Amino acid sequence: MSETDPHIHVERKVLQSGAAFRNVIASTLGRVPDAPSVVTSGCGLQVPYAMTSPHPERVTCLPCREHAQREHLRLAEQVERLNGMPGSPIRDEQTAQMVEWARDRARRFASG
Repeated sequence: MSETDPHIHVERKVLQSGAAFRNVIASTLGRVPDAPSVVTSGCGLQVPYAMTSPHPERVTCLPCREHAQREHLRLAEQVERLNGMPGSPIRDEQTAQMVEWARDRARRFASG
């Protein structure tokens, strides 16, 4: 971890970070997990949690932006595959919304 790194990063598990994910965990388990003080970023560095963001417009580390873009595109592909499976619990309109959200996030990370 470098004290002089001026960049804002994303967590390596970018799809499992941020307030929305913490709210899901809290509503499911009835407990809020503590935020770590240091996390592994998408570029592989150990950085202070305070130097990360799930928001594409705030991330300044190019390798982290590329990592987040790949992760969101991977999510879109997985959701599309799940929808095509027999007995899938998600409906077509839910799939379309989720895929569009993930691809939009990927575009936003790519356009930094």
